[in-house]
Amino acid sequence: MLKKALKLLLFFLAISAMLAVVIVPAVAIVKIISSPSSGKIQVKLGSPAELYYGLYLWLHQDELQRPLLPTGTPVPFTVYPGESPYSIGERLEEAGIISSAKLFYAYIRYKNLGQTLEAGDYILSPGMSIPEIVSVLQHGRAKEITVTIPEGWRMEQLADYLEEQEIMSAEEFLAWAKVDLWVDRYDFLKEVPEGASLEGYLFPDTYRLPFPASPKDLIARMLENFEAKVTPEMRAKASELGLTFHQAVILASIVEKEAVLPEERPLIAGVFLNRLRKKMPLQADPTVQYAKGYDKTAGRWWSPITIEEAISIQSPYNTYLNLGLPPGPICSPGLESIKAVLYPAKTDYLFFFSPDGSSHIFSKTYEEHLEKQKQHGK
Repeated sequence: MLKKALKLLLFFLAISAMLAVVIVPAVAIVKIISSPSSGKIQVKLGSPAELYYGLYLWLHQDELQRPLLPTGTPVPFTVYPGESPYSIGERLEEAGIISSAKLFYAYIRYKNLGQTLEAGDYILSPGMSIPEIVSVLQHGRAKEITVTIPEGWRMEQLADYLEEQEIMSAEEFLAWAKVDLWVDRYDFLKEVPEGASLEGYLFPDTYRLPFPASPKDLIARMLENFEAKVTPEMRAKASELGLTFHQAVILASIVEKEAVLPEERPLIAGVFLNRLRKKMPLQADPTVQYAKGYDKTAGRWWSPITIEEAISIQSPYNTYLNLGLPPGPICSPGLESIKAVLYPAKTDYLFFFSPDGSSHIFSKTYEEHLEKQKQHGK
């Protein structure tokens, strides 16, 4: 029995000696690499996975902190919704932004940052270290696009542009641009006839949209902008001119297409208001252009019209053939054109023409108008 006990004691002493040879140096090493003074990566005495990734990062610490290139060209990079850190690392390596997807993933795992990476579009560079790249990827920004809509575009023209720029479908945009879909939300649409489009109310401006953009979102922004810019006080001014607000928007759309110089807008609005009071036809070329639609020969909207077209195009929008205002706006007027109608110049002018396509010459009588045209070779 004593002999067996002695053998068992010797066995345990041998095992203890072997463990001491392995464990004591390992603990010493861990203490060293866990020390803040020994390097940027401090190995935690945690789970086996933490120990593994910590040791891996400690061994590759220089590569982790060193950018792939001393300087690098900026590279667009997208993190997709739901994408895993491993997939992100692989694509970063494929894009030539980092040296090692494994090192990127180890850093994410060890720092427990997997849930902090945000989907979005970024500008990265191989001149950035992995920790710097991870820091950027924690502050994602959704991809946005900027859409600038000029004054004076008609609705179909805008729809075509949105499709040409691959922002959204023209058909879907036009389907959403119906007053019946929005009248309950915006009081200024109450006077627009049922079944009409939103022509005239899609406020021209620059809009930042999330991508992909939706017609509903864009139209809502345009209508909200209209509501904010054209105040209730401004809308109330229309009644002082004997107009409904919808009629004021119709007239503003014509002024928008006629005027070139900003200072002439109130004068042009004054002429049209005078003609309406005297029950004279407006004879506004842009209304005929609107009725004419897209000119396939010229490949554009708003082509110049001839006298023959002015007296032959049958449409309620043709103000050469019909008294009063057309049934609806012909384009999206800007704020200054709306103001010009609501605050017109007080004038006796009834006629105007443009000798050079920019400024206009105004007259009180038809005879004076003809004489001035003759003087300018018109």
